[in-house]
Amino acid sequence: MTFLSPRKSIKPFIIFIAILLIYASCRKENSADDDPSIKLSFSTDSIVFDTIFTTVGSVTKYLKVYNRHDKRINISSIRLGNGSSSLYRINVDGQASSQVNNVEIAADDSIFVFVRVTIDPNSTLTPFVVSDQIFFETNTNIQDIDLVSWGQNAYYHIADTKVPGLPEYKIVVPTGSSTTWKNDKPHLVYGYAVVDSLGSLTIEEGTSVHFHNGSGLWIYRFGNIKVMGTRDNPVTFQGDRLENSFKDIPGQWDRIWINEGSTENEINHAIIRNGFIGLQTETFNLQNPVEGHVLLTNTIIENMTGVGILSRFYAITGINNLVDNCGQYGVALTWGGQYDFRQCTFANYWDKSIRQTENLAMNNYYEDNEGNLIVFEMNAFFGNCINYGRLEEEMIFDEETSAPFDYKFENCLLKTTLNISDVTVYPGSIKNQEPKFADVLKFDYHLDTLSPAISTGSLNVINSSAYPGIISTDLDGNSRTDPDIGAYQYTGDR
Repeated sequence: MTFLSPRKSIKPFIIFIAILLIYASCRKENSADDDPSIKLSFSTDSIVFDTIFTTVGSVTKYLKVYNRHDKRINISSIRLGNGSSSLYRINVDGQASSQVNNVEIAADDSIFVFVRVTIDPNSTLTPFVVSDQIFFETNTNIQDIDLVSWGQNAYYHIADTKVPGLPEYKIVVPTGSSTTWKNDKPHLVYGYAVVDSLGSLTIEEGTSVHFHNGSGLWIYRFGNIKVMGTRDNPVTFQGDRLENSFKDIPGQWDRIWINEGSTENEINHAIIRNGFIGLQTETFNLQNPVEGHVLLTNTIIENMTGVGILSRFYAITGINNLVDNCGQYGVALTWGGQYDFRQCTFANYWDKSIRQTENLAMNNYYEDNEGNLIVFEMNAFFGNCINYGRLEEEMIFDEETSAPFDYKFENCLLKTTLNISDVTVYPGSIKNQEPKFADVLKFDYHLDTLSPAISTGSLNVINSSAYPGIISTDLDGNSRTDPDIGAYQYTGDR
């Protein structure tokens, strides 16, 4: 019998195995992974163009896209969310467009996507925040990267600090410092703008303040704010979407938030619109609470998805204010406090959803996580005020009797099922008579000709005010020699 030598038998086998390995390797490389759950990896989850433009200009940044898998990947499309109308352009492998198709990445490899934005900061059509997204579609699986740029010529207050449990923020007034926001350009807040302890922020008349989604203004403990609007040049607080379709859309930003300690907060002739909470005032330390005070005058707070004014153990003096159309409470005075509202209109004809809460709510306690009640004193006065809305009951008082809970409505027009016959609590007040506002659908709460609020106000409310120079005229500047109820004096024929 003849035997093959080991040398002759092994060599063909080795060659055969090598061919198989080469073939398998080629198949592995040439076969694109078609798993619909496969995902790309990115060098970042967002691209922020933090250059503040003052003239027409362009900036380019890049994104690195990784294939972390052992097969090549075919990206069927890389596209901008706003398509050809976007102010951004992408460049992939030399192709500059709003969409690039069929881009391949080899196994364990990566590609660069260059992103370019061109801004005209002097165009009123350019948004304050120019945003878009890049969408990557791979095997029907879609991933996205956010794009953010600053658009119009404005003052930008952009959050730069992250603390667990707090919204992102930027300190715009350091501790013990004073800052003025001027009215020569709009102000855009992205995140929270913070006035730190003992700091003071003054906002000039005619200033426009715009907030990005979820953003707000936070006056921290013992800081203060002075909003110096005038009737002809009010200060406006609203969202940063300038399209006409967003004009009356609520919930576009968060809130103005003032903490305890300061007694020098003043908000005069402001328009606060389309947020979640218009004005929130509160103390932090419930074990040793310290009240703060806000003088709120000639101000409109309207179209909030949550609450117009939310107060927690605070002191507010309010004159000539209109609070209207809120998804929950118009005014919620909680945890007690000291309140004096005169010549105010609290009207709630909210129609964006079903409102199930009263327009005006008051309570004098807080319940902690263990069910313990922390009780405070409540003292509230309402003079020549309207509190009205669509619900059968527009007032609720939630009293804990272990602390004083005192309130008085003098010559007010009220929507309520409560008994208001007690003249020590409701002197001169009117119940359930339609105010006959000019046009609630257009947010016009001036009094119409047959309104029961005309000439039914009290001169005592005017004469006893600590601010005679403010209360002597209405929200429009009309004289109050014969006072009506509410923020507006009727000026037509009677």
